[in-house]
Amino acid sequence: MSRTRSSVQQLRDRPHADVLIIGGGINGIATFRDLALQGVDVALVERGDFVSGASSASSHMIHGGIRYLENGEFRLVKESVTERNRLLRAAPHYVKPLETTIPIYSTFSGILSAPFRLLVTHGRGKARERGAALIKMGLMMYDTFSRDGGQVPRHRFLGRKRSMAELPHMNPSLSYTATYFDASMHDPERLALDVLHDGEVAGGDRARAANYMPAVNFTDGGVRLRDEDTGEEFDFTARVIVNTSGPWTDLTNAALGTPTEYMGGTKGSHIVLDNPELLAATGGREIFFEHSDGRIVLIYPLKDRVLVGTTDIDADPREAPVCTSEEVDYFFDLVAHVFPTITVDRSQIVYTFSGIRPLPRHDDTTPGFVSRDYRIVASSVEGVPLLSLVGGKWTTFRALAEHLSNEVLELLGASRTQSTETLSIGGGTGFPRSAAERTTWLTTHSDGRESDRVAQLLSRYGTRAEELLRAEPETAHALPSLPGYTAEELAHLASTEQVVHLDDLLLRRTSLAFVGGLTVEKLQAAAEAIAPALGWGADRVAIEVARMVDLLRESHRIDTETGAALLDA
Repeated sequence: MSRTRSSVQQLRDRPHADVLIIGGGINGIATFRDLALQGVDVALVERGDFVSGASSASSHMIHGGIRYLENGEFRLVKESVTERNRLLRAAPHYVKPLETTIPIYSTFSGILSAPFRLLVTHGRGKARERGAALIKMGLMMYDTFSRDGGQVPRHRFLGRKRSMAELPHMNPSLSYTATYFDASMHDPERLALDVLHDGEVAGGDRARAANYMPAVNFTDGGVRLRDEDTGEEFDFTARVIVNTSGPWTDLTNAALGTPTEYMGGTKGSHIVLDNPELLAATGGREIFFEHSDGRIVLIYPLKDRVLVGTTDIDADPREAPVCTSEEVDYFFDLVAHVFPTITVDRSQIVYTFSGIRPLPRHDDTTPGFVSRDYRIVASSVEGVPLLSLVGGKWTTFRALAEHLSNEVLELLGASRTQSTETLSIGGGTGFPRSAAERTTWLTTHSDGRESDRVAQLLSRYGTRAEELLRAEPETAHALPSLPGYTAEELAHLASTEQVVHLDDLLLRRTSLAFVGGLTVEKLQAAAEAIAPALGWGADRVAIEVARMVDLLRESHRIDTETGAALLDA
């Protein structure tokens, strides 16, 4: 039997908190941090690994949501661009400005149908292509919300000739391009882990979090928790329960004995391509546009790969989402629509991922038109207040957590003592902003190491790279099959970030799966590197490697024998 993890033992030793948060996606984790900063005794449990659900299937963007203007969601757009600008300052190690270009193929299309869909049909019916006039009006409004006191450049419109001069591989049948700035999120899972770490540090022994710990029942005034690693169960009581389970919110409430029908999530899939020609054709920009079916889709250069997404298909949260061959065909069709001279094929797919958005129930409203805003629903379970989060997205996680925390504080009869509006996140604290500051930081922290290695760790972890540098000796053991990583680095992540399974490390603590090329040899090397830190013997290493092989095949459609995609043509 596996040993009881320290994070679980902390919950068992004191099975009570003022607040129990169920769900360790970004919104649950951000609420955990916010409450810990207020001095609240808070615990968080997650049924799988932290940020392994909807939060791990994002498009890696922090954006204001220009398309929400068409839905009339002006409050959400204003909040989104405000939070985007805050994250650029609070988490500059992971959130960076992203130049975004929209190719446009007509002038007036959609100018009448868009308000009709908003005011009359409420998102029902067939979408119409958005033309230059409609996009221009939207971007003018977006600028008023987005500019952050003039720090964010205004959008710019170019005609066909100048557009093709800037991006010569784009479809020559375009009429215009519109370019504006949003933000990229290079490592969503690591950003979430920084938020979690900040909460744990702020709260000390009054801020406890455990992964692989589902809430399976509610009896005698307490939530029944199960340690998925050992199978052991125990009861945990709280004055307030917060359900931030994302797409699984209704399923969590059902487990607690309070069935609800709040959710109506949709599946979004992505593929990651190793295609240098397509990467170069983007010019370092995200290409953000409308496909023929009205879906907003993207082609996005990231980590020397190209991320292509996303779909929007009604989904059942009881079924594991997987990127299908039909979705891949859809992605290839949209790439050909924007870059018709560039060839993409299945052999270039190095990773796929899919998740379910935590959207509200929407009946026959077109999925792409469903609100991305959030709401908090108050109820109770056997007299214990229960707050259920419906909706929410990455960009607004700080503001959402503040809103949710304020409702919790009111239930507890407590007051807010600290704002998170200007608070840096994790490795964003003291992160060097200029070339001179960067040089100074690297020099100060080199301590005899090669500057390239120090720079690599700064890029991966922000200023929390200091922790890695303390843990990693100057003569660290490089891993030839995993270039750029050392055994000590992986072991440090495993021992300090609640790694339970090999996939926790490869999918969420690092980008090794995202960039592709994971073979059985590489899985074995990674597992052996973290085995001493986790007390794994040879049998457990073999089990974890086999588990990862199956996970890559079934959930991400990747063959670890070849590193290629398992998607039929």
